[in-house]
Amino acid sequence: MLSRSVTQQYPEVRPDLPPRSRGVIALVEENCTSCMLCARECPDWCIYIDSHKETLPAPEGGRPRQRNVLDRFAIDFSLCMYCGICIEVCPFDALFWAPEFEYAEGDIRNLLHEKDRLGEWAASVPVPPRHEDNAEPPKELTASRKPPRGPGGPGTPKPETPAESSDAPKAQPSPPEAEGSGETKARAPRDATTTPAETKARPPRDVRSIRPPGRLPESRTSAERSSSDADEPGRPGKPGGSSDSAESGEPGGGERSDEEGP
Repeated sequence: MLSRSVTQQYPEVRPDLPPRSRGVIALVEENCTSCMLCARECPDWCIYIDSHKETLPAPEGGRPRQRNVLDRFAIDFSLCMYCGICIEVCPFDALFWAPEFEYAEGDIRNLLHEKDRLGEWAASVPVPPRHEDNAEPPKELTASRKPPRGPGGPGTPKPETPAESSDAPKAQPSPPEAEGSGETKARAPRDATTTPAETKARPPRDVRSIRPPGRLPESRTSAERSSSDADEPGRPGKPGGSSDSAESGEPGGGERSDEEGP
């Protein structure tokens, strides 16, 4: 209020624009992959993209690959509201803000800028400002310094175990088996005192030879029972064959309950 107003003599004197001014959208055609993400996110639908697929020759020992080739990239600035969503969502840094604002036209149809004219605006895109001395480093630099993921990543030293660090002699590995032989080695017995020869010579175990307390006596055939009765003169024979109750001396049959002692 106390100072005199000064009028800038435009266009003879160019205005000093802020560093992040939104003038016009510039295109870097080499970075565009025709992903259509900017066209889908545009709220005004003022971006037009056409492309086709091209097959690249296969490298040695590989297979051919396909890529999108950009045919048309146009922005209608008569519809654009300069929101900057297309620049933010571009994953390949193909769109930038340029401070140019002198592109007024007498015909509204000339505000449709094709990719050739959008590429001319890229020369006036300002260089991003340098980071301050005490600022955090860029995320690209931080990501490159990160160690590989997982304990088994390349370049990660393996932790030394106590067994490896001790000076105890290591066990010699067993010699490999001869290839082509169909024979398989038998497992070593659990008892370290027995030798393989004793293990092979051991007869099969009879389950009836194990008699825990309360077990029934060994069963005998009728011929063996009749011959044993005949050998004992004081023991009368039994008509119709001997019964198990008479041999065991129990009135209720030959079975002995497991609760009784031997």
